[in-house]
Amino acid sequence: MIDIAQKLLAFIVTLGVLITFHELGHYVVARLAGVKVLRFSIGFGRVIWSRRRGPDATEWAISAVPLGGYVKMADEREGPVAPADLARAFNRQSVWKRIAIVAAGPLANLLLAVLLLSGTYLAGVSGQRAILAAPPVDSPAAAAGLASGDLVTAVDGDAVRSWQDLRWRLLRATGSERVTLTVARPNGASATHVLSLATLTSADWEGNYLGALGLKIDLGAPLVRDVVPGKPAALAGLRAGDVVLAINGKEMRSPGDLTEMTKTHPGETLRFTIRREGKQLDSELTPEPSEQGGERIGLAGMRISVDPAVIDALTVKVRYGPVDSLAQGARKTWELSVFTVKMLGRIVTGAASLKNISGPLTMADYAGQSAQAGLLTFIGYLALISISLGVLNLLPVPLLDGGHLLYYLVEIFKGSPVSDRVLEVGQRIGMAVLALLMALALFNDLSRLL
Repeated sequence: MIDIAQKLLAFIVTLGVLITFHELGHYVVARLAGVKVLRFSIGFGRVIWSRRRGPDATEWAISAVPLGGYVKMADEREGPVAPADLARAFNRQSVWKRIAIVAAGPLANLLLAVLLLSGTYLAGVSGQRAILAAPPVDSPAAAAGLASGDLVTAVDGDAVRSWQDLRWRLLRATGSERVTLTVARPNGASATHVLSLATLTSADWEGNYLGALGLKIDLGAPLVRDVVPGKPAALAGLRAGDVVLAINGKEMRSPGDLTEMTKTHPGETLRFTIRREGKQLDSELTPEPSEQGGERIGLAGMRISVDPAVIDALTVKVRYGPVDSLAQGARKTWELSVFTVKMLGRIVTGAASLKNISGPLTMADYAGQSAQAGLLTFIGYLALISISLGVLNLLPVPLLDGGHLLYYLVEIFKGSPVSDRVLEVGQRIGMAVLALLMALALFNDLSRLL
């Protein structure tokens, strides 16, 4: 119950911040353009709380349905406007003023993302150095000539300062045939390698694409945290504090390596080479067969982790000065915005799965997880969702800000506003599209949770 409450609170904060900033964009530009604002509402539907403030007695309100908000302006198309306010009605403004007012909401979300990301870069973002473990022999990474101990410093000329940077640079290359990695070798020499991406499928890109490429971070030999009495690890004599160096002669360089070996060898005897109190020992362990999700896997019955000393050695804090932080925040916002548009295009063309569309339940879950991970992680999540909200609202879909901008673009070329009939048809199409997307997002949410 506590976990659910934390996630709900994080979700409310996320919605509150993003919606408020979006609507403030509309509000501020409307006031600057001389338009009278009647109501500023967080949420839709019935007003449950309101106060009137300012020279125009604008109603500041909270409404019953919290999945959005709106700024209501004086507009003859929506109701009578007092003669004294006709010059301040939205519909009587020039098309350029109307464009500025409508575009201000999404742009405010993008500006918020720049500020949030700049704040994280200024405070310093913790990550792991992009030091590679030995790639599998038949992987694209091995074919490219990458080796254990290589430190990735750039992807296609873009600097890489952490493992997280490497993930992002490669994700941006979705759809490309290859990338060029620059690495620093353990001996201090620098080298470049061409890494082929041609073998990656859509499922790979949506899952562990780094693993599919054979790129694994070198976390060192896994450490046994504890063993379950009566299970294979305990029966094999393993105990807390043991360091697993190899299995069947294959070097282990991360907990994932160990898990993969035991999962894929149910009922088979494996030779564990371990280090205990400075001595090297061998022990035989037979993973216990188990059925999970229709798949037969092996379980060792122990918990493993990374040696804290290795984590300390790998940890790096990416930090910039005030000016550079702002530049990095703007750059990352632009990159994420472009990537969002590309992903939407891949979904529309069928190159990416519709499962990538998520809704409020997934958003609440991730908001809670990011909040539990720390303030900077939550701020980064807020920035990511703010970018998504800004980009989505700029799409040329009726009912969204982008749909209105499309009407105004037509008006510029046509010389007059679009007809009421076109607006009516557009609204119906927009409602149908948004209803379909919401239904799909909710279905995906429930599928993930259940």
